[in-house]
Amino acid sequence: MLSGDAEAGADVVVVGCGPVGQLTAILLGTRGWRVVVVERWPEPYPLPRAVTFDHEAARLLAAAGLGDRLGEISEAAREYEWRNAAGQVLLRFEWDRPGISGWPWSSMFSQPRLEALLAERMVQIDGLRVRPGLEVVGVVQSEHRAEVTVRDAAGHLDVISASYVIGCDGANSTVRRHMTATVTDLGFRYDWLIVDVVPDHEGEWTPSNLQICDPLRPTTVVSGGPGRRRFEFMRLPHETAKWLDQAETAWSLIEPWGLTPSNAVLERHAVYTFQARWADQWRDGRLLLAGDAAHLMPPFAGQGMCSGLRDAANLAWKLDLVLARRAVPELLDSYTVERSAHVQQAIQTSIQLGKVICVLDDAAAAERDQAMGAATGGTVVDTIPDAALSAGVLHCGPDGTPGPAAGELSPQGHVSWNGAAGPFDQVVGTGFVIAALFDPAEALTDQHLAFCTAIGARLVRLAATGKPVPGAVTDSDGVYHALLNGTGRTAVIVRPDFYVFGTATADDLGDLVDDLRDRLTGRPADRPPASDLLKR
Repeated sequence: MLSGDAEAGADVVVVGCGPVGQLTAILLGTRGWRVVVVERWPEPYPLPRAVTFDHEAARLLAAAGLGDRLGEISEAAREYEWRNAAGQVLLRFEWDRPGISGWPWSSMFSQPRLEALLAERMVQIDGLRVRPGLEVVGVVQSEHRAEVTVRDAAGHLDVISASYVIGCDGANSTVRRHMTATVTDLGFRYDWLIVDVVPDHEGEWTPSNLQICDPLRPTTVVSGGPGRRRFEFMRLPHETAKWLDQAETAWSLIEPWGLTPSNAVLERHAVYTFQARWADQWRDGRLLLAGDAAHLMPPFAGQGMCSGLRDAANLAWKLDLVLARRAVPELLDSYTVERSAHVQQAIQTSIQLGKVICVLDDAAAAERDQAMGAATGGTVVDTIPDAALSAGVLHCGPDGTPGPAAGELSPQGHVSWNGAAGPFDQVVGTGFVIAALFDPAEALTDQHLAFCTAIGARLVRLAATGKPVPGAVTDSDGVYHALLNGTGRTAVIVRPDFYVFGTATADDLGDLVDDLRDRLTGRPADRPPASDLLKR
């Protein structure tokens, strides 16, 4: 059982130790905060669940310290074909090059192996403790603290006190039940059987990832990470979930792909109800939600876990500043504003894709096939536009709309600096970044520089390849020059979650920094900041 004295000084309690809870804890723990992670189950869940993450999620995981090891548990998706019942291509995603985050557009992975890597990383962080086998049975909050009551397997109760509590505890979130959060449910529901297998030997799967839009049985056949295959079968109207969720049913459905008990291991079979819903508020005072506790979406766009990891990154940098008293608590309200809109867009995309896939009527399927150009080879998609933030902690114009590039996901290119070369995040570092085609420090006042130091901003001068500048970061791929040239500006402020706050010229960079400071501190930018918002 937990020691009340030992845990009373926690800064944050994270409820739930899946990938979202793990990343949240890591991002806060590496910023120096005392984090306690409470997990109901005594042992990590050993079976596959999510199987894909995108380039942005990979960048977030790399920033948490996993960059050198993601290749151990994942493989690039490369391509993903949607075919009709006749085998004609309706849609083909070609992802044979990196996304703008500098990582593969889409990677297939094994969730238990990812969680194991995250668990290893957590052990390395001082002040971060994981407490498995504890069920949360109560959550209360006051003006200054929040208290989580937990119960162990023997029925003993204990209380953990913290400044904030983050519910990363899944669709049936206990933390959410203790909040005044209503839920919007779009009523999109389909049952699918999920089957994970490990073949005795890795054969050639062409294409490596396939969606079969067959009205007789919509089916998904994709990689489940290195050495694994994931199959998904839609439940038909005359079938029961109980019948579908049997090993015999799973084996009969995957047999056409040459997989039998003699040449493969059935890791898992489970019936999932795909849903589309989100909590309307992700913050209630000192209680916050992330991941499935805040939203659920169909898997057709592969954005469920990715969205949860974005939640973690967005919340962690804001909570860090609030805990350090470098930002006002109201900054946390922007978490719901930014992430909820982002998630709703992902959910709508997933639903639209689902409406293409989940067609059981022959005539409707024929109309779909014709509309998608099956007879002429379908549509090839080589990129998927990254969703931008439309409101929140962004630099906006007089009309309230985001300025050039504000709210967009910033790219990551290869750079060289101080004798090192590689991706920007690994060579220069993460956190707030002020990058410019000039020395940004020369365009800022002492007051601006003090604020930048207080929030840990990195000031970076960019140099073009072939035009070295002492102390500058060489933009080896030209990625950052292209970003700035596209806006007509010469400087950019990037937030710690890699979204662009805003862009500026040398003449108005100070104004941009003032705007950031104002949004974080809630104070007029022309007034010297209070010392308690600059010092821990």
